Formats: sequence, C-alpha cells, structure tokens
Amino acid sequence: MPRHRFTDTRDRIEKAAMRLFVAQGVRETSVRDIARAVDISEGALYRHFVSKEQLVWTIFERHYVEFARQLQTLAGREGSARAKVAAMIREFCRAHDENPTLFRFLLFVQHGQLSRLAPETLTPVDVIRNVLGAAIASREIPEQHPDLATAVVFGVVLEPVQFAAYGRLPCEMASFSDRLIAAAWAAVTTV
Repeated sequence: MPRHRFTDTRDRIEKAAMRLFVAQGVRETSVRDIARAVDISEGALYRHFVSKEQLVWTIFERHYVEFARQLQTLAGREGSARAKVAAMIREFCRAHDENPTLFRFLLFVQHGQLSRLAPETLTPVDVIRNVLGAAIASREIPEQHPDLATAVVFGVVLEPVQFAAYGRLPCEMASFSDRLIAAAWAAVTTV
C-alpha cells in the first residue's frame, strides 16, 4: 500500500474513532464499529493500531501534548498574567470551535489516559498552573493555592464545554470567551 494511502486510512480511522468515542463512549465502541465507519475490515484496522486502547492513547497523547505546546507559546509571550490567561481561554474556545469532536474526546478520555503520560510531559494544566503560580508569586493575584486557582480556571472553561456537548449551550464557545475570561479572572482575584 502506498504510504499516502496508509496515512490517509490511519487518519480516517482516528477521525471515525473520535466521533464514535464521543458519541457512544470508548467502552461502548467496538473495533468493528470503527472499521465499519471507515469502510475497512477489522484486520485492516489492526494493521494501523494493535488495539482500541492503542488507538485511544495515540490520539490522546498527540493532541493533548500539542495543545499544551500551543498554550505554552501563549504563556511565553510578554504581558500580564491576566493577558496570558485571557489568551489561553480564547485558545481553548478556538480549539473547541475548530474541532468540537477532538476537544470533547480529549476532555472525555483524559482521566483514563493522564497517568500514562511521562512525568516530565508538559500538560495544559501545567501551563496554566505555571502562569497562575507566577502571578501569585509576583502578587498580581492574591495568595492562594495555585492548584486550586488552576482548577477554578479549568472549571470555568470546561463546564460550559460539557454543557455544549450535551446540548445545553450553543456549540460556539468563542461567543462566550469574554464572559469566561471575566469569570475566571474574578474567581482567582477574589479571595
């Protein structure tokens, strides 16, 4: 099989798997379901991924780490912690709106995958915690536990994504970004 066809099939498998995992859950999605969605045999799928678990991990690890790198780029820019947090929240919203299936996949499967990351792997949580920790140290925000501040920011951003996933909010998170930024910043500056 030519390399481009192999890569194209692998990409189609990953996209179909994400759609099914988000719609049905990982446990409830079979290899047969994924193969059927891509219109290939189960054997052909196994030439790309040795197991469903490897497929989940491959998608998760690549995209989760890449998202952390994108956030780290924003965190490394000049400016206040508020400006950095705002830029990162906008990036969360943009990433969700650009590919809601991928964003929801990362959100829904992370708890089963995070322990597999190497300890030195930079994660989105680390990036935001580092920005907030520096803001606490410089007194840009009041003294507080940096992990709690990080959890608050993630809660403000990710709960609306879950509401959108279940049809309780419109899917376009960017339309809420200013409100999410204001809420997150108020939560970490009001102690």
